[in-house]
Amino acid sequence: MLTLILLLVVSGAMVYLAQNNLTQVTLQLGTYALSGVPLFYVIIGSMLAGLILAYLVHLINAVVVAFSMRGKDSKIKQSKKEIAELTKRIHQLELENEKMKNSSEGVEPEDPNAL
Repeated sequence: MLTLILLLVVSGAMVYLAQNNLTQVTLQLGTYALSGVPLFYVIIGSMLAGLILAYLVHLINAVVVAFSMRGKDSKIKQSKKEIAELTKRIHQLELENEKMKNSSEGVEPEDPNAL
């Protein structure tokens, strides 16, 4: 609905430009000359060219951001994998530590009066 309203406002502005800028102008494009072009065509053409150029700049920026985000995602996955491996290693070392404590306690003589 908002798009439709925006489209109506923009088209109304273009109609207003077309009614008030009917003056014929000559366009010089390098060595070519176009004569008898209404001024509102020049205005609307310039606006569309600017919008297309802005869209292309935005598109290039979006592609660059997407590639950088992809690189960051791969680094995050690699870090999570490394964290998981380190957590497993810590668990293994804790188990080995407990085994060593239990084996060293087994050398001590048992107290028959202990609870």
